[in-house]
Amino acid sequence: MPPSLSIVIPVLNEENQVAGILEAASALLERRGGDWEIILVDNASTDRTRQYAEPFVDEKRVRYLRNDVNRGKGYSIRRGMLEAHGEMRLMCDADCSTSLSSLPRLEEALADADIAVGSRLGQGAHVSHQQPLRRRFFGLGFLILTRLMLGRLPRDVYCGFKLWRGDTAQAVFEMTQVDGWVFDAEALAIALRMGYRVREVGIHWKNRPSSRLSIPDVLLPAVRELLVSRETRRHAPSALRANDEDLRTVGEI
Repeated sequence: MPPSLSIVIPVLNEENQVAGILEAASALLERRGGDWEIILVDNASTDRTRQYAEPFVDEKRVRYLRNDVNRGKGYSIRRGMLEAHGEMRLMCDADCSTSLSSLPRLEEALADADIAVGSRLGQGAHVSHQQPLRRRFFGLGFLILTRLMLGRLPRDVYCGFKLWRGDTAQAVFEMTQVDGWVFDAEALAIALRMGYRVREVGIHWKNRPSSRLSIPDVLLPAVRELLVSRETRRHAPSALRANDEDLRTVGEI
């Protein structure tokens, strides 16, 4: 029997995506077997997201949590991860249906790791639709800045498809502070400082052309969050052993 698995899905005005990801995730988990749950965290949507999610929600296997106001994606992920019960906990964006087929590779990586980071750059990755060149250029620059401030992190630190051991997720997300989209980097920086083992795994991925991320709107808040994350990481308990050798790309499975 496989370990129990929780999938945490943050949503904001996803009336066009929510039913599809819930259907795809439920079908995958049924095929996989074992105990499972899906936790949908609604970041105060103003459209019909809840209406379209309602047919799937039974408050046992599919749970629906709603933030009272928009608190940011980082807050939503932290809330879902800390309320999850699974021995493994998967972070999955509302548009990650394509990546679900890569879950077995991430599970295999956890045989000798605590966190498996889905990567669009790792060996074995298959990207069916690239991000626009402007987004990729910005992403590279921001990754360099992130590493300068938080230390060595996976190459695709901001990919929204990561599998955590449950106890690792509990320990790390109890310490995270930022509520915006820098939460990925903060959580992994804390995890590495605490000595948890991180593997980067190539996944199937498809860019979402309708992404609402606005680079000018998020740049300054993101830099402020990096400063907060650096302080949080500095105060996290450090491991007794260096962990750099544990941060490596998993080979093709």
